Amino acid sequence: MVLRFLLLPITGPLMGVTWLGEKILEQASTEIDDKENLSKQLLALQLAFDMGEIAEEEFEIQEEALLLAILEAEKQERDRTQEY
Repeated sequence: MVLRFLLLPITGPLMGVTWLGEKILEQASTEIDDKENLSKQLLALQLAFDMGEIAEEEFEIQEEALLLAILEAEKQERDRTQEY
């Protein structure tokens, strides 16, 4: 315990950088997962339409919503990249 306290000025910043790196990795993974999920939903929607499971009007409404969500996710990613 005393040794940990004495080494805190050295290990403290290292632990902080490690924590920060983990948070950045977590955020990046979440963004990638979000875009992948939206793309998978779009693919499933296209498949459902091709198989005649949904009407063309419903397909167009859902497709537009998914495409807008994908564009928004990409825009947010670009904005975050430009901040750094």
